[in-house]
Amino acid sequence: MSTEAGNHHKQDSAWPELEKAEKLARGAALKWASGIFYRPDQLERLGQYRKRETQRTSSVQSRLKSAVQSYLEGVGTGLGQLRTSLDDIRAVCRTMVEVREECQNKVNGFESLGQLSGLVSDHVQLATAVHNLHQVFSVPEVVADTRQLIEERRLLEAHTKLMEMECWRDDILYQLHRAGKQSTEGEQIVLSYFSGVGQLNEDLAKELWDVVNCGLTLVKQDPALFVSAIRVIEREEKIDQVTMDSQSQHKFLPPGRPKNLRQMFFKVIEQSTAAQFRARHTDTKGPGLANHLAALQNNVLNDLKVVKHLMVQCCPPHYNILQTYAVLHHTCLSGHLQDIISWDLEKGEIYTVLNWIRHVYHSSPEMMDHPDLFPDVDVASLGPLISQDALEQLQNKYVNAVRVAVSDWMQKALEAEVNDWYSEGEPESDHEGYYHSSLPAIVTQMLEENVQVAMMIGDHLKDQVVVMALQELETFLCRFREAVISYGKERSKDSQPKHYLLYLLAAVNNCITFRRSVQWLQQQSDRGTHSDYCMKASHSIDTAVDRAMKKGCRLLIDEMLLELQPHFLQLLSGSWLSGSEFIDSTCTVVDTYYSYFSHIREPTFQFMLVEGLRLVVVEYIRRLMLKKLVCKNPAEREKVSHRMSCDATRLQELFHNLGVEEAGRLTNVISSVSELIKLKDSSMLSLEVSGLVANYPDISDEHVSVLLDIRGDVSKEIRGTVLEMLEQSSQMPPEGYQPIFSDILVPAPVLPFCLPTVKCG
Repeated sequence: MSTEAGNHHKQDSAWPELEKAEKLARGAALKWASGIFYRPDQLERLGQYRKRETQRTSSVQSRLKSAVQSYLEGVGTGLGQLRTSLDDIRAVCRTMVEVREECQNKVNGFESLGQLSGLVSDHVQLATAVHNLHQVFSVPEVVADTRQLIEERRLLEAHTKLMEMECWRDDILYQLHRAGKQSTEGEQIVLSYFSGVGQLNEDLAKELWDVVNCGLTLVKQDPALFVSAIRVIEREEKIDQVTMDSQSQHKFLPPGRPKNLRQMFFKVIEQSTAAQFRARHTDTKGPGLANHLAALQNNVLNDLKVVKHLMVQCCPPHYNILQTYAVLHHTCLSGHLQDIISWDLEKGEIYTVLNWIRHVYHSSPEMMDHPDLFPDVDVASLGPLISQDALEQLQNKYVNAVRVAVSDWMQKALEAEVNDWYSEGEPESDHEGYYHSSLPAIVTQMLEENVQVAMMIGDHLKDQVVVMALQELETFLCRFREAVISYGKERSKDSQPKHYLLYLLAAVNNCITFRRSVQWLQQQSDRGTHSDYCMKASHSIDTAVDRAMKKGCRLLIDEMLLELQPHFLQLLSGSWLSGSEFIDSTCTVVDTYYSYFSHIREPTFQFMLVEGLRLVVVEYIRRLMLKKLVCKNPAEREKVSHRMSCDATRLQELFHNLGVEEAGRLTNVISSVSELIKLKDSSMLSLEVSGLVANYPDISDEHVSVLLDIRGDVSKEIRGTVLEMLEQSSQMPPEGYQPIFSDILVPAPVLPFCLPTVKCG
């Protein structure tokens, strides 16, 4: 019993899963039994359950025994195969040991075969030498004959002999290569013996490239020589192809292969073509550049004609020799033009290059558009001569050069104009009597010529030149205005110009003419790419023209006002109140200056009259306020008002007769002030002043205070009421209103409580 327990314990410790499986089985059986025999009536079927479970257990045991039996049989078969394999391995090991011992015994016998191998190699070399003995002996003679043929330029015959000698040399080298003696002393001997072949290759190549280099000339004089050179090149190309195909199979490449003569052919014609486009800067300076480009044009056209009509027939079709020459000429010409552009070119030289690039090269029938070349030469495929960026830079360079020339020319023209202003002679006048000078014609003609020249190159360059012309014209007009201002300052000096007024009239008329130039430039830029910028520049020029013209007009009017100053001093004097001497002398001066102003073209002439009348009125009111007249009684106010009304009427009649439609509106200022002074009922001053403010919104309370002071009868209450009403009714002047009172400065009153001015100690 103890023995069985011990065995059972060992079995459990060896197979722990068995114990676990048994417990699970017992638990499952107990659970099944408790479920089956839960009711008493089921105990009657206990025998049936026992019999069924006994049969199931027997079936499971039978299957287990069959499986174990099959497993044991397979293990036995595997062990038998392993025993057989072990016996085979032991037999092989014994055989290998025997073979190793046998080989070790035979090594000393193989050492004697080395001498036999050397004899075989020597035999191969000697057999090769014997086989090629005739050719070997004839090599020096053939070399000499070939050299003679090369010197006589019998290229095909020379190449035939050269190929024959190369074939001999390569056969010998190949046999040595097959014998396994490559790069040995024997190969060096062969190469040394055939060294003349390498020199002949160089001599023949030199003759070939000389012929190719002069190909354009030879195809006209001796095409056979050029054709021979092409045939030699094609022979070598075929040999190169065969050699490269064989090399991949036999791993043997003859010396000097591949020669790539066709590739060298195109390189030589590229070098010969590029040689035509070499020029020094000193050789193409000024007119020489146009001559140089004309020579290039002629040479390129002639070369392409020769290629099309003669050389194409001498070359294989796959050379595409005409298009090749066209591309080479185009490329070389492009590089040459890049060099020319990099030079410090002048304006005329830049224009020559631009015109040649834009019009001569592509479009001219004397060059790439020549009927002889069309349609074989595809000009479109060649592309532009220079890049778009380089073209833009060249055009900018041209515009800057034109700008410098225009600026210098304008400055010299202005200096000459200013010198004429101080001359003893009068300015020129046309058949209508308008004074002018040649300055606008000079400037306008110069600008128009530059624009028209740029237009011949292209619209884009024309637009750039128009923009430049507008900019320079604006700058010139600013300098012209400064010159007019300086000229006006000379009026106050002792050395007053003799014909000061006449040259001012000419300057004003010149500004009118300049406006026409601006209009012409505007028309040129209406459809250009810079039209928006041109319009802005045109507005700036209009402003510059107006400023220069108005400055000249103001100097003329200032001259008239300067002559009127002594007469304006009579205002509010006894002679002014008693008679019409003041207004008579004033009208005489105005009428005199009218004769001057009539030499100014419309509409500036009308502007001069209106502006002259306005300034006369402004000066009249200013003098009235500066005098600070105080009327003592209604009689004096009546007298002053009457005199002012008469003066206003005379001025209105004078300027109306001169053709000023606005004379009444301007002279009404004097009439309105006279009515304010004449008013008898001071309580109505507020109403009168309100009407004055409505007509002349630029009047200020200082102006009204001075006018109230002139009356001499305005109390503080009424003055305060009037000024308060004036402050409340102040308004902005309407658009287009010409100021009157804003040009009249009223001195500040001296306050009665101010301390007297004392000097510092």
